[in-house]
Amino acid sequence: MTLPRNLLRNGFIGLLVIAGAAAAWWWTRPKPIAVTVAVVETGRVENTVANTRAGSVSACRRAKLAAPLGGRIEKLTVREGARVKAGQVLVELWNDDLVARERVAKEQVLTARARVDEACLTAAAAEREAERTRQLRAKGFVSEERVDRAVSESQARKATCESTRTQVAEAQARVTASRADTARTVVRAPFDGIVAEVNGEVGEYLTPSPPGIPTLPAIDLIDDSCLYVSAPIDEVDAARLTVGMPGRITLDAYRGRSFPAKLRRIAPYVLALEKQARTVEVEAEFDDPGAARHLLVGYSADIELVVATRDQVLRIPTSALLPGSRVLLLGADGRLQERTIETGLSNWEFTEVKSGLERGARVVVSLERAGVKAGAEAIEERGAAAAAAQ
Repeated sequence: MTLPRNLLRNGFIGLLVIAGAAAAWWWTRPKPIAVTVAVVETGRVENTVANTRAGSVSACRRAKLAAPLGGRIEKLTVREGARVKAGQVLVELWNDDLVARERVAKEQVLTARARVDEACLTAAAAEREAERTRQLRAKGFVSEERVDRAVSESQARKATCESTRTQVAEAQARVTASRADTARTVVRAPFDGIVAEVNGEVGEYLTPSPPGIPTLPAIDLIDDSCLYVSAPIDEVDAARLTVGMPGRITLDAYRGRSFPAKLRRIAPYVLALEKQARTVEVEAEFDDPGAARHLLVGYSADIELVVATRDQVLRIPTSALLPGSRVLLLGADGRLQERTIETGLSNWEFTEVKSGLERGARVVVSLERAGVKAGAEAIEERGAAAAAAQ
């Protein structure tokens, strides 16, 4: 009876040891890595070129206006944000002296015209007198010498008439010059637009910019009816671009949206602001200018230009690619498998798969997570919480 009792006790202890070891293994076993996967599917893949640094919204016409003469501001007819029409007076400097000079020049024109009337009437009378003298000479009543004096007098009066006409033209030229001087004290809008900035107040003194020393403009005028985006493109990609190429514009102010656009200009030179980051400035215009309402000049913007497009091809997220055109697949057994594929067109979002994958395969996109490598046990993230609870 003693031997069976010992056997039972030893067997019970063995079972406890086995159960403890199984529990320890269960709690210390490597847990499956939660990964995010994407299903291989068909769709469009574009090869695109994007700007290297943020671009900005610019106006097709923008003028920084200032009077060519220095002077005190007499009238300031606009404020920032005001809409103006072409030819509208924006700023006028004190110009009473120039206006008075213009008035004097106009009076001189009137005086010159009166002198013309007087001189030409006298010339006409002298011509008639010369004609009568010729008639009297033909009848023998006057001498030839008298005729010569009358003709000479007529010609002199006629010359005086012509010279006074020239004085009228000269006086009119002085009026034009005086008017031009007065116009230099007035700043007018060269086109319809909106006033972006005003520098100065009534009574302040405006000074024109000396050569090589820029000063603030009196008025910064923007034509916001025509807007485009300017941005730098890496010099390596510039040779692939052509004017008219389609693309998209994205704006920080309109997150989640993109606007169809086309390339309107490629700068004919390379910017070397940084020796290791040479760029070419490009400009893109909106296909539908009214699509982005309340668009402001100076908004931060990006340009993505479409170089090539392929439709209905197998594609994977570009974030699923490893160096050497490799991907990790989540197999049916829950193990990660590495596979080398052949790629085609690619952009920051999708990459074309020419061979090496089939439609419906699940590729891992969360490659940055610790432990994600070939052979590791993994589970799709959306089912990770349920699996951990088991």
